[in-house]
Amino acid sequence: MINPLIIARILSTILLIESLCFLVCIPVSLSYSEPSRPFLLSSAITGSLCFILRMLSLRTGITKISIRDSYITVALAWIILSLAGTLPYILSGTISSLNDAFFESASGFTTTGASVITDVEILPFSILFWRSFTHWIGGIGIIVLVIIILPALKLTAHQLFSLESSLKEKIQPKTKTVGAILLMAYTGLTIIQILLLWAGDMNLFESVCLTFGTVATGGFSVRNTGLISYSPYSQYVIAIFMFLSGVSFVVYYYLIKRQFHKIRQNNELVFYTAVVLISGTVISLMLLSAGDKETEPAFREGFFQVISIITTTGYTTVDYLTWPSAGLLIIFVLMFAGACTGSTTGSIKMARHLIVLKNIRLLFVRLIHPNAVIQLKMNGRPVSDRVNMSILTFVLLYVVIFLSATLIVVLTGVDTVTSAGAVASTLGNVGPGLGAVGPMFNYNHLPEADKLLFSLLMIIGRLEINTLFIIFTGSFRKM
Repeated sequence: MINPLIIARILSTILLIESLCFLVCIPVSLSYSEPSRPFLLSSAITGSLCFILRMLSLRTGITKISIRDSYITVALAWIILSLAGTLPYILSGTISSLNDAFFESASGFTTTGASVITDVEILPFSILFWRSFTHWIGGIGIIVLVIIILPALKLTAHQLFSLESSLKEKIQPKTKTVGAILLMAYTGLTIIQILLLWAGDMNLFESVCLTFGTVATGGFSVRNTGLISYSPYSQYVIAIFMFLSGVSFVVYYYLIKRQFHKIRQNNELVFYTAVVLISGTVISLMLLSAGDKETEPAFREGFFQVISIITTTGYTTVDYLTWPSAGLLIIFVLMFAGACTGSTTGSIKMARHLIVLKNIRLLFVRLIHPNAVIQLKMNGRPVSDRVNMSILTFVLLYVVIFLSATLIVVLTGVDTVTSAGAVASTLGNVGPGLGAVGPMFNYNHLPEADKLLFSLLMIIGRLEINTLFIIFTGSFRKM
């Protein structure tokens, strides 16, 4: 049986955290002489909802959450988090439509970075801060839910198969210790990047907002032109930290614990680095061969956009829609890449792609040697048939959702290129897409029904698809 009381208790905690996060924006509003009322009211409303849910859940004596309750809680958490996040936009008058506010809020918390705001430079500084802060909050939420809480509940072991069993044994009895280490890595990257950007051509406000978007692989910018107007130094700093943010936080756990041999054994990290280097080199050479770029700008723009798309951050330093068709095709394919599992990035993730490639290789080996006994391995450890099947199923389901959603958007009158780009971008939590939702455009002009669909796709993508779809299966009711 589903226990609504324990679900209400967990959701009340999430609302309490979000209520406190609203208060963080008040010093920003005061420092720029802007109204604090939107954030005070937002905090009061979410705090009241938190109080009501906590009072309702006081009667439950259950301390351990079931698998079924966990799935429902995780799905509801992202939806409620996004709904509550609309309050500052609506109360400040920045966004009048609830649908648009939900889109912007969901995009922030899911670290997608797609926007319906046509001119971000006219927004109050406090609202700009809140937009970027939702990225940072969402990034921490992903780390806590995906790496610590869910594996401890044995919910997504198949999604985190890249974690060695030795680490799983360590993190389950010492959740607080591991949580502190992961949080230290997350905040460490944040502080270092803020200081490096501040030392360049950015002021402190820009440094903080863009760092929030980088470390959380989000992508909200404080300028309409993205990062085009910033210096090469700032662009290089952001590119490096986007790459670092695409690395699994489990790798940082190993790094802090000085378990370097486990980092060397991480196949996904090697594959991720190789894909970035190969894709960045190909696009850089493509831009050089076009004849309108010098070596350094071609190298910088090529690698920046590759890293930005692979890590699903979505920052732009150039309008890649002006690139040769082959370059656009590579960008589109990379929207399905994703970086490492256990990072804040979206999309399919490198480990799953690597497993698919290993399956293809294994298929050809067995065709040549039908009697050979070969076991598929990852990080030097065998991958069970159950895990292998769940990964292949995930990739297939991801493609099916992409094709189905693209067809739905096309039927609403949007052209095919824009539809495919928008679906790939929102489902993969990338941000910019192709066509009319490219890097120099936004999602504001799309039909209202499509914007609602894209909001749901962002949440589905952040939930790693399975979490939401399992709730509607018959087997879920029999758990």
